Amino acid sequence: MDVWFLASVLGMIASVPLHSVSVEHLKLQKRLGERRGTEIAKVFGLVSGWGFFCSWIGIWVSPQPRFSFQVFNNMSLSIMGYSIPLLQLLSSMLLIVPGSWLGIKGVSGTTLKVAETHKTERIVTSGIYSRVRHPQYLGGLLSHVGITLLFSALYSLISTPMIIGLVYLISRKEETELVREFGKEYEDYQKQIPMLVPRLAGS
Repeated sequence: MDVWFLASVLGMIASVPLHSVSVEHLKLQKRLGERRGTEIAKVFGLVSGWGFFCSWIGIWVSPQPRFSFQVFNNMSLSIMGYSIPLLQLLSSMLLIVPGSWLGIKGVSGTTLKVAETHKTERIVTSGIYSRVRHPQYLGGLLSHVGITLLFSALYSLISTPMIIGLVYLISRKEETELVREFGKEYEDYQKQIPMLVPRLAGS
């Protein structure tokens, strides 16, 4: 297995405990003081967030065996010398486009600062957050599968269950800390809005 891919996987895994520290705002503020605790949380949030994201990209683009669908495999599109089976291209776009949309809507709903530092001053329940509690993570997972198909990346495909598990752990840790910070307000939100599988319009 390629060293680049393994390093990306280890980087993603290593980002999780850093992320866990970054969302423990109350604990850090109690131990280090409000100002210093907040700053330390921001640093850990930036390092863990960008580390996780860059490692994710590494998993997609690292050298690895390729796979392809056997159906319509002779129909392909050449992009910059790279041949992509047409069925895989169409399938990937059906995931990448909504995945990107969810990510953008999630960030715009909370602001980029909150997305980077994992520190929010209020619970956002409007817009996309009225359908799913973690639109950015859902968007990331959809895009992961789509980009995996686009690149025909076998190791990326195999790593998908691990990535889902890591995203779930991150989501649960964030919610544990949000309950500590906002109490019943966030617990009520949890009861009303699903975590990662969005509520359909009108349901």
